[in-house]
Parts: sequence; C-alpha cells; structure tokens
Amino acid sequence: MREAVHSGLCLSLPLTTIRLLPVVERRLAKEESTYKTEAKEQEEKIERMKAEAGDEYVIKKQMEVLQESKMMIHDSHRRLVTAHSALVQILETEEDLNESEEYKEAKNILDSLKSVM
Repeated sequence: MREAVHSGLCLSLPLTTIRLLPVVERRLAKEESTYKTEAKEQEEKIERMKAEAGDEYVIKKQMEVLQESKMMIHDSHRRLVTAHSALVQILETEEDLNESEEYKEAKNILDSLKSVM
C-alpha cells in the first residue's frame, strides 16, 4: 500500500481517496440535479412571461439565465463523470482494501449513483 508521511503522521492515500471521492461524486450529482431543476423552472417562467406578453428585454435576459443554467448542467455532468471514473479506477486498483468500511461505503455510493450516470 502506498503511504505518505506528513507532519510525522502516516496517511493511507488510497484509503483517503476512497473516503473522499464518494463525497465529491454525491455532491456533484446533487449539483447537477439542482441545475436541471433550475433550468426547468426557468423554462416555465419564460413560457409564462411569453404567454402574458411580457417585456421582450426581460424575456431575453431570462433566456440568457436559462442558457447559463444549461451550460452548468453540462459542466456539472462532465465533472461528475470525471469523479465517477476516478472512483471506479481507485476501487479496481485497490481491491485489497475491499474489507474496509471506506471501500464498502464507496462501492454502495457508486451503485446508488448508477442511475445518474
């Protein structure tokens, strides 16, 4: 097992990574979901404004907000895929840690996020 010494403490890098990556992946999945919800709400708002013959300038600005939300969805998904790949790779590489609680928890989170990927 690879280890690093920092300030006299011996830290297990793979175990630390296995502990942190699921947290990152869960946060990114939630972030992506939030942006999707925001984009949907923004689309509905724009449709209401158009139906009520709202101010064209305000509608245009709301369309810009919608485009920003859509860009963030793609960015969040890209980061989620990167974190997911890193977690899959570390779990495959460090199978000798499969009895640790961190490994089991990471595997459970990975399984629970399959629907998002």
